[in-house]
This record gives sequence, C-alpha cells and structure tokens, in this order.
Amino acid sequence: MPQIFVIHENDAWLAPLRASFAAAGLAHEEWLLDRGVLDLTRPPPAGVFYNRMSASSHTRGHTYAPEYAAAVIEWLERHGRTVVNGRRALQLEVSKVAQYEALAAFGMPTPATLAAIGEEHIREAAAHLGFPLILKHNRAGKGLGVQLVRSAAALEEAVARLAADEDPYARPRDGIWLVQRYIAAPEPFITRAEFVGGKFLYAVRVDTSEGFQLCPADACAIEDGAVCPAVAPGEKFRILDGFTHPLIPRMEAFLAANGIGVGAIEFITDAEGQTFAYDVNTNTNYNPEAERRAGISATDAVVRHLAGLLQPAAQAA
Repeated sequence: MPQIFVIHENDAWLAPLRASFAAAGLAHEEWLLDRGVLDLTRPPPAGVFYNRMSASSHTRGHTYAPEYAAAVIEWLERHGRTVVNGRRALQLEVSKVAQYEALAAFGMPTPATLAAIGEEHIREAAAHLGFPLILKHNRAGKGLGVQLVRSAAALEEAVARLAADEDPYARPRDGIWLVQRYIAAPEPFITRAEFVGGKFLYAVRVDTSEGFQLCPADACAIEDGAVCPAVAPGEKFRILDGFTHPLIPRMEAFLAANGIGVGAIEFITDAEGQTFAYDVNTNTNYNPEAERRAGISATDAVVRHLAGLLQPAAQAA
C-alpha cells in the first residue's frame, strides 16, 4: 500500500508534523536529503511525497540539498508519483526572481525590484531605484540578509560591511542580490497567508519592529534569536480571526498553477491601501503559540490533505 514520504533537510522543523501524524494514527517515512545515492535504474516506492526542502539549507551545512531534492523530484514525477510541492514549487522556493515573475503573471503587485549579479552592481541598481530600499538575497530563507537601506551613505556602509564580512552566509547562495523598493506600512507588521491543499487556511500578523527574520517555527526562534524581547511572548505572531482579502482567490489560483499544495505568501499593505506580495514560501512553518491561542493546527490540516491523496495515489500506482 502507498504511504506518505516527507522530503526535507532540517530535522528540527518536523516535530510538529510528526505530532500531527501520530495524532492521526498515520504512518509516514522521512527522507533527509543531504547526500547519498539516487538509483535512477529503479522506480520509487508507491506513495504520496511531500517536499519540504528549504532555500536556507546551506545555512545548516546542507549546501546541495535543494539540488538533490530537485533530482529526486524529477525521478518521482517521471514515474508518475504524487508529489506535493513538486518541481515548480522547488524552483520558486530557491529564487525570489522566479517568485516575482510568477506572481506578476497572476496580476499580483510586487515591490519594484532589480536583480544585481555581483556586489559591484548593487550601487548601480540602487541609483536606478532610489531610496529607501531593501537589500536582500535572491535565495535565502528565514529573512537572511535582509537590510533596510535609507540613503546612499547607508548603502556605502552596507557594501563596505559586505566587503569585510567573512561570514559565508552574508552573501546570497546564488550570487544574486535583490535591490527592492521599500514599502512603508502604517504599522510595523506584515501579513502571512497560509494555504493547505491550495486553499486559504488562515492569516498571521507578524510584527516586524525588530527586523525581518520572520520564520515562525520555534526552532528558528531558538536558533536565530528572531523573537523580539520587547514583544509579549507569542505576540510576534498573531493569527487573525475571520481574515479576508480580495487577493486571496488570486493567490489560490497562483498556487494551483504552480503546483504548490502547501505554502504561504507574505504581503504588506502601504499607507494608501495597496498590497504588495513579496515572498512565496513553499516550506512553510507555523508558530505553535499563535496556533494554540487561535485553536487551530496547520500541520493537522496538512496531514489530512496528505491522507486524502493516498487513495488516488494507490489507484495510480
């Protein structure tokens, strides 16, 4: 009988999902894709494959995990296996340029962005765009490398720091810097819409007053110090009751067209009320304290979605 397989590279992020599998009495198998051997001469096992590969894998020493996952997904899809967040979803996970072009194809506004390949071209891109601006990595994850730059002088300081920085994670994994127009919100927060089975599940208001490292998982807070001490515990992330937005149906259509069964879209609304989508996350994590207060579990919803795909997968095997 087919079973569920979870493709990933970060064991710490799977604890909530494991708990939901256990609560549902549903078996699953985990494939940690860091290194190994992929036998293309044999077919994969029958089942449903949930891809949870992350753009930030290189920060955990799993430098080529996305490339390994891409090879595995090609193998799975060639054999007709059911893959949740397959080839196209992984492409979007590791490239914000790809995300913005895909979002634009569905009429979703994104902040004006220039891609600078090579640090020596950051100044040129900034001069074209103007200030204030956001400087970020094309492939990052967890808000890695995001900086608010308010002036040409501040940009010179940022570029000088980069030149002197020996941290291997200070630079984008793919060498592409994004120079992006800064969208000023009336209040310091962004909204993250979560989708399971391609359908809207809930929205989270995320406080940005202490910076842009916004991964909601407990493991991120411990690892990165992302939780702001000035915000009441658990209040950095707040699930919004009864949230609606006119872009939600368009987001659902975008996810369906790009094969994203489980994911999140982050967006910000400026003082004039215009909304800009700026991040698509196909390896979404959830904040347990926010979910406890709201009485909802996204991982329970994910497990139900995966379980619902087992019978069709068995018929196709």
